[in-house]
Amino acid sequence: MKLREIYETAVRMGIDADPRGKDGVDDFLARQKKRYDGLPDHLKELADPEELTNPFADTRIYVGDPDTEVTTLLGGIDMNPAEVLLADRLREKGTPIDAMYTHHPEGWGLTRLDSVMEVQADIWSSLGVPIQAGEKLIFERMDEVRRRLMPVNYDQAIDVARLLDVPFFSAHTPTDNLVVDFLNRWFAEKQPATIEDVEKALLEIPEYRIAAQKGAGPYTGKSGGTSRAGRIWVDMTGGTEGPKKVVEKLADAGVGTIVGMHMGQELRDEADKHSIHVIIAGHMSSDSLGINLFLDELERGGVKTIATSGLIRVHRDERGTVTSEEPGALPVR
Repeated sequence: MKLREIYETAVRMGIDADPRGKDGVDDFLARQKKRYDGLPDHLKELADPEELTNPFADTRIYVGDPDTEVTTLLGGIDMNPAEVLLADRLREKGTPIDAMYTHHPEGWGLTRLDSVMEVQADIWSSLGVPIQAGEKLIFERMDEVRRRLMPVNYDQAIDVARLLDVPFFSAHTPTDNLVVDFLNRWFAEKQPATIEDVEKALLEIPEYRIAAQKGAGPYTGKSGGTSRAGRIWVDMTGGTEGPKKVVEKLADAGVGTIVGMHMGQELRDEADKHSIHVIIAGHMSSDSLGINLFLDELERGGVKTIATSGLIRVHRDERGTVTSEEPGALPVR
């Protein structure tokens, strides 16, 4: 596959699994165009035209000719300068690394991470939170995240990839969307009634089982296993964590259990205050699940993938059946 085709595959899969649906994505892109058209000339020339067709600002090609043929792809969760050097070292040892994929974004994809957070208001709306209230809360949180990212040294890995001529791209929200879609369908099939049922359902998925063997499995915190889960919300997309103030509105809308990748203490305390159970499924395991669904599609297109940087590689066929696992280093027992 060409690098451009890989990038387009990520965007396509992300849109297909987007919780807003196709109409919601189209509406978001229409708002993006309106914002772009309203920019003064001195800012318009600095804007990224990709934002008019790609709803995921954290999914970009950073280094390399888009027409580069990719036969072997090195992929992981956090591809930092060390991983770029790993790619170059593997090339020296005879492994033909044609490109690198990072789940967590770099460069423009990182500095504009706040823009993908707008989806959270639409997700909350689907759960029963009024859209105008959700937008107000998420816009405040987006500004906070934007300011938090401003001091970050965002181009380190990109600079190394450029100097070593390693094609490099990210796909973040698309694979997070794949996780949400997968788990929503999984829970719909399993119909977990209690916290223990939710935990068991997660552990039937190889990425979570393997992470649990490494001590990073699902964490139920204060919630007892026999406690009833109520309405389950899978919270695993939207750039990063939402605002604390939305938790009360989610409780009022009937959410009983949040299943997330991770959650800060303030949000956990707020959930506890409003009697919402929190299950931390795991960050690396959840990211791995979404990445694997993406990489499996690339492999069906003829690309060999090599996993690194925390990626628990599990292979599935077109029907979703697990065909093999690469768990990485497991504890000696």
